Amino acid sequence: MKIAIAGTRGIPNNYGGFEQCAEYLSVLLTEMGHEVIVYNSHYHPYQKAEFKGVQIVKCYNPENKIGTAGNFIYDFLCMRHAIREKADVLLMLGYTTASVFYPFLNFKKTILVTNMDGLEWKRDKWNNAVKKLAKWFEKLGAKYSPFLVADNPRIQEYLWETYQKESTCIAYGCEPFLNPDESVLKNYGVTAGNYGMLIARMEAENNIEMILDGFAASKLSCPFLVIGNLTTEYGKRLAIKFKNDSRIIFKGGIYNFNHLNNLRYFSRYYFHGHTVGGTNPSLLEAMASGAYIYAHQNGFNSSVLGSDASYFDSAAAITTLLEGSPITDQKRAAAIQNNLQKVNEIYTWPVIAGQYEALCRKVVG
Repeated sequence: MKIAIAGTRGIPNNYGGFEQCAEYLSVLLTEMGHEVIVYNSHYHPYQKAEFKGVQIVKCYNPENKIGTAGNFIYDFLCMRHAIREKADVLLMLGYTTASVFYPFLNFKKTILVTNMDGLEWKRDKWNNAVKKLAKWFEKLGAKYSPFLVADNPRIQEYLWETYQKESTCIAYGCEPFLNPDESVLKNYGVTAGNYGMLIARMEAENNIEMILDGFAASKLSCPFLVIGNLTTEYGKRLAIKFKNDSRIIFKGGIYNFNHLNNLRYFSRYYFHGHTVGGTNPSLLEAMASGAYIYAHQNGFNSSVLGSDASYFDSAAAITTLLEGSPITDQKRAAAIQNNLQKVNEIYTWPVIAGQYEALCRKVVG
């Protein structure tokens, strides 16, 4: 099959979640014998025409000149190219800047499959007008894309209940962490098993303030690492609010993936406060790193973790978790092992790529 992948800034991954997904999927589908095209922004730092056997097509993207509006132009050009190239399947990773064009493009010979992402219109960073627009884009995506992918059972249920559209549930992927190195901790002033942490974008929907309020109210003496870019207004406000608590250490963004894995692996507890976004990549990475997870109580997180985590829904609940009866070593080890087993059986990239290949074969017939 000829499979085109669009909706990202391109590969190799130089930005975020869907770019990482596109990189792994495209390389693995190529290794399975398919002809795969990935679309890159014209200003992507990788300028070669091929990446590990994947064909790279550069399309004009004025995002760097006019902001988010440029992505509408970029997505349109990518989709038009895939149709002209007679791709058997066009996999759109996300719909926000693409679905408005779905009704006007000729998808008779190229079958459109859309990964519907994770309720973008619920994100707290958007104002009401943008949220309404995002909800409309979601509606267009669900209506005009003949095949949908949901990365979480709760997203799948939502698409059916809201739009009466069936979807295929294919999760995000991750790689198991196999080589812990305790010496990495020296770079961050912590010791194994004696610190808590979180890794997140500094946005309200990730409940970072709730987590830090709960920790600050506790009597614990161990440090708590907060990892995420502090350039947002929300991040700056939190850094000021908690500046007098010497236990809470804002590390800013850390982009060394090996260091992040080691920090997760050797932590006493890892907090995941995300409430929007389906199966969140950072949650899978925490599971794959062997961290013990305290997660916000919501359907997205519980559908992935099940009983293999501790849950919270308020700052008070976090304080109670931290100061209450300690988790036994047996329970902790069992939860970590169960989550690692889920990663190996459900969430590794070869498994995910196999599910996407099966879907492509099904829709092509």
